[in-house]
Amino acid sequence: TLRTEERQRLARERREEREKQHAAKETQILEKERKAKLQYEKQLEERQRKLKEQKQKEEQRRAAVEEKRKQKIEEEKERYEAVMHRTLERNQRLETRQKRWSWGGSVTPDSESKTALLYTASKRSTSTANLKQTEAAMNKRLSSSAALLNASDRTRRSQLSPLDSSVISRLLAPTQASLARSKSAATLSAD
Repeated sequence: TLRTEERQRLARERREEREKQHAAKETQILEKERKAKLQYEKQLEERQRKLKEQKQKEEQRRAAVEEKRKQKIEEEKERYEAVMHRTLERNQRLETRQKRWSWGGSVTPDSESKTALLYTASKRSTSTANLKQTEAAMNKRLSSSAALLNASDRTRRSQLSPLDSSVISRLLAPTQASLARSKSAATLSAD
């Protein structure tokens, strides 16, 4: 009986030892699973955080590109408006200069075409002798008006400084050129 009891006690101790080892293994397995789960969750959070940051960076980059595009469009618009403004100013200055220095007011395509029509009509209606008389009268008028202009210019220039007189002579150049044009137009119409 003592041997039997001893065997049973040893068997019980072995069983208890096995159960303890089994429980310890289960605890280790559960701990490993818990750690693996925590690590997975951590990795998932890290990945989500990185994705979120990447998305924010992408949105910021897109916003910066859009802002740059808008700024470029605005600059091009301002540049275009400046060019248009300069062109309009230049055209207005040219028109003002033409009106100021043209012999009979502003020189426009209409007035030029009217002048050409008048010359054509007079050419058809008058004889060559009449045209020569008109040319002589016109030459006389032009030379007398040019002489008057030159005389009054000389009087005024003698009272002005050299700088002022050079500016005035430059300003008077278009008037003399228009006189020459009128004279050549009269010559052409007579021919």
